[in-house]
Amino acid sequence: MTYIPRLLVKELKRSAKEYPVTAILGPRQSGKTTLAKKAFPKKKYISMEDLDNREFCLQDPKGFLKTYSSGTIIDEVQRTPHLLSYIQTKVDRDRRKGQFILTGSNQFLLEEKLTQSLAGRVSLLRLLPLSMKELSSCKELKNLYRLIFKGFYPQLHTEDIKTSHWFDNYIDTYVNKDVRLIKNISNLGQFNTFLKMLAGRVGQLVNFQSLANDCGLSQNTAKSWLSLLESSFIIKKLPPYYKNFNKRLIKSPKIFFYDTGLLCRLLSIKKPEEINTHSLKGFLFENFIFMELEKHFFNLGEKSSIYFWRDKRGFEIDFLIEGKVLKVIEAKSGRTLSQDFFKNINYFNKITNEKIKSYLIYSGRERQIRKETNVLSWRDIGQILTKT
Repeated sequence: MTYIPRLLVKELKRSAKEYPVTAILGPRQSGKTTLAKKAFPKKKYISMEDLDNREFCLQDPKGFLKTYSSGTIIDEVQRTPHLLSYIQTKVDRDRRKGQFILTGSNQFLLEEKLTQSLAGRVSLLRLLPLSMKELSSCKELKNLYRLIFKGFYPQLHTEDIKTSHWFDNYIDTYVNKDVRLIKNISNLGQFNTFLKMLAGRVGQLVNFQSLANDCGLSQNTAKSWLSLLESSFIIKKLPPYYKNFNKRLIKSPKIFFYDTGLLCRLLSIKKPEEINTHSLKGFLFENFIFMELEKHFFNLGEKSSIYFWRDKRGFEIDFLIEGKVLKVIEAKSGRTLSQDFFKNINYFNKITNEKIKSYLIYSGRERQIRKETNVLSWRDIGQILTKT
């Protein structure tokens, strides 16, 4: 099986030299196990998906840790969250670095327990599916729609697998499995309908009332299910930016998916060419751009600082990245540049007092440096991320 080197490996090895415990969170099948094994080939590997290992840990956690005393990769540790308290006791007695590498695919079950039980003892990293930079030699990078359709899960790029079958299995095996770990949902059919309804709202403001009505749910249930999907790294809420503005702004988050391939499957897109005429083409492109930005931060071991901006008059900026200079980014799915593409950036320039650097990313090939903004092809998104 072909292995695609991951950018997070550098941060992972650094963390293991500085902390007794390093935890890698991320979607199922994003490559966490493979990364941990490649980075630390001499460490023992234990999976908590294995029933025997899980029962040993549940019945005798002290004996479990004595057996696997140090130098161990513990996979899918969300299945045995009680183990974290015992790991805390152990590393408090023995502060050697790099003792445990933990992986987990559910933020809800893990993140709070990690930060509470292992505060000051753990480095928390996130691994998302492959980035364009990691896929630099992949033929899919030559075709935008093929890339969006196939998505970024490693197995789809290292093995000859039918995309539709892989995602159907992913939903049945992993999405529903993780959901049942957290909450007893009796009607999985209704839950999957909810998931497809969310896909139809990608890139749009969250409206719980509308979503609940369309799915025949209460608002509280819709909110609960949305949180479940976010904790399982299926969807991501993008928060609004309203710093230093006096005008009335939209303060609801937007919804995006962690992988465009999964999103296409939920939208019943059967082949890449259908994206070009799909009613959600623009939002699919936005989702793709957003996740590339998100992966950049996570691969550096940093928290995301990405937002969107929208006022009550309907003016909107797709993405803003906080830093020394505020980066303002518009994503346009059209292949031909239009003056209308620059409308929101020009408006934002007029009303903000902040120092900004603006970019327009589109699906064409030309690069331009204009008075109002820098124009980049989708292939050149890395230029935004490497420049200050």
